[in-house]
Parts: sequence; C-alpha cells; structure tokens
Amino acid sequence: MQGDFIKNIDWKAYAKTDRYYVKRYEEETNLICNLILDISKSMDFKHSGNITKLEYGKILAASISYLLIGQNDAAGLALYSDKIEDYLIPKSTRLHVASILKSLSTHSSSGTTNTAASLNKIAEKIKRRGLVIIISDLFDDSSKVLQALKHFRYKGNEVIVFQILDKVEMEFSFGKDAIFVDKETAEEMTTMPFQVQKAYNSAFSEFLRTIKSECVNHNIDYNLIDTTTPFDKAILNFFKKRSHLN
Repeated sequence: MQGDFIKNIDWKAYAKTDRYYVKRYEEETNLICNLILDISKSMDFKHSGNITKLEYGKILAASISYLLIGQNDAAGLALYSDKIEDYLIPKSTRLHVASILKSLSTHSSSGTTNTAASLNKIAEKIKRRGLVIIISDLFDDSSKVLQALKHFRYKGNEVIVFQILDKVEMEFSFGKDAIFVDKETAEEMTTMPFQVQKAYNSAFSEFLRTIKSECVNHNIDYNLIDTTTPFDKAILNFFKKRSHLN
C-alpha cells in the first residue's frame, strides 16, 4: 500500500503469489506480569519500621515493574481495597512505567479489606497467562484468600505472594497498656498486651502457617516480608522466581 516501507515487503510471499504483502510486526515480550497491590486501610500501618506496609508495597511494586519493563517484559498494575481501585493492563513500553508510577503515587490507602473478592475479580480481568505478584498483608478470611490465590493458578499463571507485615504485628511486642484502634473501622479497644500476647501469637502463627503451607501445596511462591527487610532481599526473591520462567 502507498506509504508502506519497501523494506517491510514480504518478498517470499510476492514470489509465490505475484502480489505485494507487507510484514506486520507484533511486539513480543518475554513475560507478562500483573502486579497486584493491597491499598486498604490495614496496609497504612507503621510501628517497628520506618515506613508503612503500603509504602513498602508501593516501592516494591514500582521497583519490580521498572525492572521488568527495562528487560522488555510487560508489567501491569492492579490496586484494590474492598474493590478494584485501579487497573492498568500489562505493557512493555517505557511510557507505561510512568503510568504505573503515577497510579502508585496518586492512590492513598482507602476502604476496608476485601482481599478474596478483589483478587477473584482481578483474576477474571487477566486474559493472558503469565506471572501474578500479590503484595498484601492478607488480613482477611484465610480460607477465602487461599481460594482466590488458587484462582490465578487454575488459569495457568505463576504466582508470587509477598505478605508484608510490620514486626509488631508478628510479635505483639507492646510493653505497656495500650489503646488499639482498628485502621479500617476506627473501633477502639483498651487492653494490657501481656495478658493477650500468648493467645495472639498462637493465633497469628497459625494464620501464617496456614497461608504458607497452602501456598507451597499449590506451587505458589510465598514470601513473608517485614517492613525492616532491605528491598534488595525482597527483590532477589522475585528474581529467583523470574529465572525459572525463562
């Protein structure tokens, strides 16, 4: 057609048919990755670390997306709370990095946690198989969350989970009477932490054990990260998984 470059003519097709065909190229990527970040109010918590769980998750998501697109992989982003707050389909262009960074910077924590339902909705939006990375504290009904994680696997995706926590959430290491405020509902409770620490630690350990064991049983790469963990260590876990997908 007029305006097409001669270099794009398929000469083999011309030799066979005596008609001109122009080669069309589709961008090829090595990997399609969807990063999914929990931005519910429970992620907006900081005690032991210098940053909140959400800030840690944003930096992790931004770093991974930048690295992926830098090596011609396609990266997309989904943000959720009790609903999907934003969804960017995976692309491998440099301009898409700016779109991802803009989404991460403009969305603050909001809404209550509804991880299971949100993940299921996002799973239905993903049309091409690839790598799915979930960054969340996973504070929701563990059985429903695990079913949602399996949803991605059923659709043929590789899955990496980064469960981001503050150390105090894992250890309940408060030294004096405290007023605890629910980040999502603003409900308050006053208690002496040492009286409930044993029961809390037992329940929380079981919660973590269940998440980890079920992930392992379904070939989901599970990483427990606290907000004092250096980012290079967290990203190294991603690269280990990435190397197995080549």
